Amino acid sequence: MTTADEIKNALRVLALPEKAEFFPRFFKAGKGQYAEGDQFIGVTVPDQRKIVKEYWSRISLEEIAELLSSKIHEHRHSALLMLVSKYEKTKSEEAKEEIVGFYLKNKQFINNWDLVDNSCYKILGRHAYETDNPELLLKLAEEENLWSKRIAIVSTMYYVKRGEFDLLKKIVLKNLQHPHDLMHKANGWLLREMGNKGETEFMAFLKLHYHKMPRTTLRYAIEKLSPHLRQDFLKGRI
Repeated sequence: MTTADEIKNALRVLALPEKAEFFPRFFKAGKGQYAEGDQFIGVTVPDQRKIVKEYWSRISLEEIAELLSSKIHEHRHSALLMLVSKYEKTKSEEAKEEIVGFYLKNKQFINNWDLVDNSCYKILGRHAYETDNPELLLKLAEEENLWSKRIAIVSTMYYVKRGEFDLLKKIVLKNLQHPHDLMHKANGWLLREMGNKGETEFMAFLKLHYHKMPRTTLRYAIEKLSPHLRQDFLKGRI
């Protein structure tokens, strides 16, 4: 039995039928979007993390690829959690490069809200920052695929957490008018984090561009502002 088979069996033991019915409704109720054909067996994230803690060090990238190509959401989510653990725990730059290359090669399977937000900035964002390679994320932002774009914008969180906002501004402006609501939410969410780290720079950016933002982006971006300021931005009085 392979390690991937062991993980599938371990997840099956933890599966809850009531959660399997709940998770799709949870996503569709506004939390995000899952890939067409996705199946849920009903394993919670805390339970997945228990599996990850046990298996991440001995599963190979080839077996992670097997889990990523599964139609079962929890297989793919657990695979990405293990990939993050491998990236964070390795000291070898060569091994890190291999993991980043693997992530990019398999990003067609990282195609729903939950998978993107739980993996990309901890791998791609960190790698782009630590190797001074923002072009990696800018290139993703140029792709037509929704999830590639969302991976790019969410990955800039690593820069934002360190008080660097130029890359975020470029990618947000590049995709500000994207038609999908998931991009509007990602743009707004990251802008809000920018405001938490650098209020002066955030307000300057917001005053310059807020009139071009989709309503969803604007609402997420200004969520932490005072009620008075929120109303002024929403009503275009700034």
